[in-house]
Amino acid sequence: MSATPPLSRRGALIAGTAALAGGLGLAASSDAAARIPEGARLHVAALTPEQRAGQCVIHSYPGHTPPASLMSAIKEGRTAGVIFFGENIENLSQIESVIQSMNAAQASSPVKKPLLLMTDQEGGLIRRLPGEPVMSAKDVGASADPHQWADFTGSGAGMNLAGIGMNVNLAPVLDVYRKDGDFTDQYERSYSKSAAAVASCGSAFIAAQQSVGVAATAKHFPGLGPATASQNTDLRSVTLTTSAATLRSVDEAPYRDAIAAGSKLVMLSWAVYTALDSNRPAGLSAAVVGELRNRLGYTGVTITDALEAGALQAFGSTSQRAVLAASAGMDLLLCSSRSVSQGDEAVTALSEALASGRLDGTAFDAAAARVNTLRTGL
Repeated sequence: MSATPPLSRRGALIAGTAALAGGLGLAASSDAAARIPEGARLHVAALTPEQRAGQCVIHSYPGHTPPASLMSAIKEGRTAGVIFFGENIENLSQIESVIQSMNAAQASSPVKKPLLLMTDQEGGLIRRLPGEPVMSAKDVGASADPHQWADFTGSGAGMNLAGIGMNVNLAPVLDVYRKDGDFTDQYERSYSKSAAAVASCGSAFIAAQQSVGVAATAKHFPGLGPATASQNTDLRSVTLTTSAATLRSVDEAPYRDAIAAGSKLVMLSWAVYTALDSNRPAGLSAAVVGELRNRLGYTGVTITDALEAGALQAFGSTSQRAVLAASAGMDLLLCSSRSVSQGDEAVTALSEALASGRLDGTAFDAAAARVNTLRTGL
């Protein structure tokens, strides 16, 4: 037996990042098929109404220490997972310890699936954790070898998250920006003005990240590339009048490659796309979800953007928004206001809507089954 102690999981992944920097080849692509194995199916009769509803909700919390209410939701099987922000992370050791405590609570849950533990680690300016990917998407797109650097940043992001126990990254951004300094470009979140370049880089990032066990999220379908600098859905309602022909030939084009690369999740935007549905933001629109499912053939997990976003001011409370999103066909609802009560409110609303028949139970359970397929595979 070697006298050298074995590397910790994080240490092994850090070593892997170093090896990548030394020139490892491209990662293998993921299987794009979205099958639902029997073990991933929910045994609905064995769940309470709130446990059933919680399979489609992601919670968040304030500060460094998860409140007891969140730990109870995990232990009791009333949440599918947690999103982490910079305010939750003091350092890598601290957040790794938090995740270990969450996993220990999950071990007592009646829902025997791993939690979805996620963050936004896009690269460049948009990072919740220190370290990779240091390059922004724009840096990658402007490099001498964008495909190679997209592969490297995808692997680096995956290793960084996996090293502390996270298993979902809300990246990459597939928006095809139009003008320098516009909404997506001002924070260097887009690879390029070219749909083909975005498709190539995004699919390389996805395949590389998922090859190290961290699920990727292609966002923000059908695309925020046309948005101007002031059209920020976090703050206000945004309406994009891009034609259906342009949306389909430019903005949706990278999603075909992302789907082929096996992207585990797709996040829909909160903009209104008048060419597809002039009345509702994409994540509340059955028509836009249908565009993704039926036109592009996506069978994986759909996830909303932040349910508290300013773009949804006209669509009522958290409870109302949650039911609207689920009714439109969204699988996961992202309650990211850093308040556990927001996630709990969504769970209660979904439970009540299912009980009253306002939500179709069969469709909801199919969404939960897709989420559980994802959880089972991580």
